[in-house]
Amino acid sequence: MANEPTVLARITPAQRAVAAPRAPNARQKAAIIVQFLLTEGGSLPLAKLPEPMQADLAEQMAQMRTVDRRTLALVIEEFMAELDQVGLSFPGGIEGALAMMDGHISANAASRLRRMAASNASSDPWERLTAMTVQTLLPVLEEESIEVGAVMLSKLPVAKAAELLGKLPGDKARRVAYAVSQTSNVDPDTVRRIGISLAGQLESQPLRAFQANPVERVGAILNVSPAVTREDVLKGLDETDSGFAQLVRRAIFTFVHLPTRMLGRDVPKLIRVVDQAQLVTALAASTDDPEKQTAAEFLLANMSQRMAQGLREEVAARGKVKEKDAEEAMNQIIAAVRQLESSGELVLIQEED
Repeated sequence: MANEPTVLARITPAQRAVAAPRAPNARQKAAIIVQFLLTEGGSLPLAKLPEPMQADLAEQMAQMRTVDRRTLALVIEEFMAELDQVGLSFPGGIEGALAMMDGHISANAASRLRRMAASNASSDPWERLTAMTVQTLLPVLEEESIEVGAVMLSKLPVAKAAELLGKLPGDKARRVAYAVSQTSNVDPDTVRRIGISLAGQLESQPLRAFQANPVERVGAILNVSPAVTREDVLKGLDETDSGFAQLVRRAIFTFVHLPTRMLGRDVPKLIRVVDQAQLVTALAASTDDPEKQTAAEFLLANMSQRMAQGLREEVAARGKVKEKDAEEAMNQIIAAVRQLESSGELVLIQEED
């Protein structure tokens, strides 16, 4: 028995060559490297890869079983040799390339490249839509059908979707929210086509020199203009375009609008950020105008009684206030309100509310 040839000894060299494992291809090598690094506790930013590449890698790893030590060593050695030869590395995808070229390429060229990438099968339109601001996405959501709006909110991050839903009119917001529950059976290809359509629609819009619309810009200018100038401009707008003038009046927010645009509970926040000398000046300048006096009483009524009493005493001692100083102080208060609004510490009441 000891002299009988073993089974392995009876295999011919040709048979051994056939039985030897084949060298792994490029996809298998990538899977081997990834699995090795993950097993060794490495952290790989795989989420930054294009989604089709992530899917291919996961599929390849699912198909593989074991790799012998010799093959693993050869793959790692080849991988390290390729790393040594790398001189430069480029970001994957059009968005990564545009991010690197930011400031060195015109906005028109970037928009054109994004539109060209929209037809690329490896490009995910929802990544581009997610990167857009709420202000950019809102007009499209308002104009699109309920079904498209439901798909859009389902694909966007939860926080952004919630902010968009909150800006829709009540009836449409309820209908879109209900339609989200009906999106379970929408196939991925339809979702992708909707994303391509929305991204193409938004990226093909002409570049705007101003972020705010004309009504907001004129209103912001008149907010800090002298009262005489403001009324004169509004009078001229009434004669030229009464509709535009009406919209501008609604956009204007001055000291006299505090009682109707601001919640009483937010007054203490405002008092903390306004210079007390400016506050006293604004209150002292309000005694001769009924509307301004109403605004002043609104502020005093929504702070502590001790602080209100102290301010009343300072106002009595302040005496007559120059018109220029009064307008500057009131503008400082409005600027503080806008600052608190932009930081999310308070929400102004809209006229339609």
